[in-house]
Amino acid sequence: MNSEDIYEIDAERGQKLFPLLPLRDIVIFPGMVMPLFIGRSTSTAALEAAMSSGRHIFLAAQRNSKTEEPAPDDIYSAGTLCQVVQLLRLPNGNVKVLVEGKSRGIITEFEHNGDYYRVKVEIHTDELSEPSPEIKALMAEVVSQFSAFHSETKNSMPQEALGGIAKITSADLLVDTIAAQLNPKLEDKQNILSTFNVKDRLETLLSVIVCESDIHQLDQKIKDRVKKKMEKNHKEYYLNEQLKIIQKELGKKDESAEEFNDLEARIKAKKLPLEAQTKAMAELKKLKLMSPLSAEASVIRNYLDTIVDLPWGEVSRTSKDINKAAQVMDEDHYGLEKIKIRILEHLAVQTLVKQPKGPILCLVGPPGVGKTSLARSIARATSRKFVKMSLGGVRDEAEIRGHRRTYIGAMPGKVLLNLKKVGVSNPLFLLDEIDKLSSDFRGDPASALLEVLDPEQNNRFNDHFLDLDYDLSRVMFLATANSAHSIPRPLLDRMEIIRLEGYTDLEKTEIARNYLIPKQLKESGLSASLLRFSDGAIHKMISSYTREPGVRGLERQIASICRKIAHKKVKGERWNHTVEPVDVIELLGAEKFLNENVRPKVLAGVVNGLAWTESGGDILQVEVSVVPGKGKLTITGKLGEVMNESAQAAMTYVRSRASILGLEKDFYQSVDIHIHVPEGAIPKDGPSAGITMATALTSALLSRSVDTTIAMTGEISLQGRVLPIGGLKEKLMAALRSGVRTVLLPHKNLRDVAEVSHEIVDQLEIVAVEHMDDVLSRTLAIEPVSISTTLGGADDIDSAGIITH
Repeated sequence: MNSEDIYEIDAERGQKLFPLLPLRDIVIFPGMVMPLFIGRSTSTAALEAAMSSGRHIFLAAQRNSKTEEPAPDDIYSAGTLCQVVQLLRLPNGNVKVLVEGKSRGIITEFEHNGDYYRVKVEIHTDELSEPSPEIKALMAEVVSQFSAFHSETKNSMPQEALGGIAKITSADLLVDTIAAQLNPKLEDKQNILSTFNVKDRLETLLSVIVCESDIHQLDQKIKDRVKKKMEKNHKEYYLNEQLKIIQKELGKKDESAEEFNDLEARIKAKKLPLEAQTKAMAELKKLKLMSPLSAEASVIRNYLDTIVDLPWGEVSRTSKDINKAAQVMDEDHYGLEKIKIRILEHLAVQTLVKQPKGPILCLVGPPGVGKTSLARSIARATSRKFVKMSLGGVRDEAEIRGHRRTYIGAMPGKVLLNLKKVGVSNPLFLLDEIDKLSSDFRGDPASALLEVLDPEQNNRFNDHFLDLDYDLSRVMFLATANSAHSIPRPLLDRMEIIRLEGYTDLEKTEIARNYLIPKQLKESGLSASLLRFSDGAIHKMISSYTREPGVRGLERQIASICRKIAHKKVKGERWNHTVEPVDVIELLGAEKFLNENVRPKVLAGVVNGLAWTESGGDILQVEVSVVPGKGKLTITGKLGEVMNESAQAAMTYVRSRASILGLEKDFYQSVDIHIHVPEGAIPKDGPSAGITMATALTSALLSRSVDTTIAMTGEISLQGRVLPIGGLKEKLMAALRSGVRTVLLPHKNLRDVAEVSHEIVDQLEIVAVEHMDDVLSRTLAIEPVSISTTLGGADDIDSAGIITH
């Protein structure tokens, strides 16, 4: 459009306002003819106004295409004055319009008439004078770069039009024409449109062309790389097929065919059940028809390898000599007589019955008591191969039952994988830490184990990956756990619990002497002649450096001493060939555990209780303080719900016996009582602290102290009955270790005392109590009243030193 035309338009319109049509993601340049689809009511109103007043309308781009009703700040100020060439109304209410760009302009003022925006525009006049040499050089470079870009991208512009661009002499027209053919970002196009200096416009356009060219080259490199990779795969497939034909013509064997024949021979040689063999042959036939490069072929091949590698009916020869089994377990473990007898009974039944369906054994005990090593001993005693599966933290059902063959990477569950690894179908299979199973959205592994451990079902175990019945009935399953409480009830019902309790100090001494010290001497490169441990040194390590039911910590201390002696030997230093207690302190440092639970000074309101933990027994002191107040009862020490209820029951018992104890009936209304169990950072709970709390309450209220060599355990009812508890052996061991000499326990637990070693019982005075009155009589010299049941006289003492009140 020449300047005369512009002047005519300006002269004709003067200050007349132009209707504004905002555009989404489009920039119109002068000289462009562009079809547009209009749907917004404001835009339709602007078009109708333009059609009624010379068909001229001003087009400007929106800053954000998602803005439905743009305000003046949402619209770029630079735009193009266009003429409506054609307008067509569509059946759906939209409008199709064909516009032609005439000249660029800048909006100077917005005005809204209620339906659409009208704008005052300052029209820009293109440069018509002869361009300078610098401008000509820039124009030539722009044409050259655009021609190269056109040849690279095979732009849709016809070759004739490209030749016409080279003949354009107006710099502004050249920029507008080329910019209309590019597809950069909206901001770049808008920048070209709003730049009015000719040199700046050419330089901006040139940078946009170079940038678009670089982007296209990078995109082309990526496409070429992908294409080459695809061509390589097709090429390999084509060459493989040609190679097969050439080998066939030369009379050579086809490697893939030979591989298929080998796989088929392995399937036939394997003693597979009929169902498994039929399924394997069908999958092999399917594999032969597939491309070896396909994803499904790798899944089928993995499936067939799994079938062939599994030990279908392949068993190792097992030993049925019960005497040998007993000898092996005695060699590997000290003590545990009852447990060894139960295991030997289990083995005897399996020896007599051809297809035994006895219970699955589950060894339950604290850490370090030898559950896993006992399982290894059983495997060695029966000449079975040993395989272990750790269940701690397993939360995916597929870990047990396998993944379904619906995706690449599917594999069998760990039960079959371990059998595949061990190579026989009758190993000793240890399910370690079965109480640590978890569950989430991926399933419940404990439920999947029900089929594995049920003798009535595991002869038809169905793995999701294998999708065939596999016989697990010949596998000897053993499980281990630290606590039976966290094992799901249905799973617990499938197993027989064998409890391994903690070792006594004498047992630990024998284990250290006969097992741990020789083992660590060998691992440290020492001999028994170079290093010996006295009984005092071993006892020092047990009592002052470990506090555990097992011997794992003790073994670490022995190993530490052996390493230090080995270090001295290598450095050429002198050392004592016999380790004494004083040497233990020198080598291991300060004592870690001091038996300070029993204080020589007696205090009112402080009573020793006995607690059971997964790591063994412990002394738990209960402290009660009575201060003037208004009847508030405070319970601290991070106690669980059960112990809080025990404290409440103890308080109710004391209030009910107030008159007998010599207290005012309403004593609790004028005092505040605080019950505290030290080591408040450690959570504590369990039903065995009731009588301890009741005794501590009575002691504090009467200001009478309880002998510190007395400890007690038992739950209390509201009527004062003493209820039975568990973990008796661990509690008695803790009492003995802490210097306690008298232990009060529920009368109903007398039957459990017979299960405790005489080594422990003989060193304690064990008093069985049936009512809380008996406890107070023994500890605070308060005579029991008629409500207590008298079980016997003071002379009723049995051979184990048990006194019954």
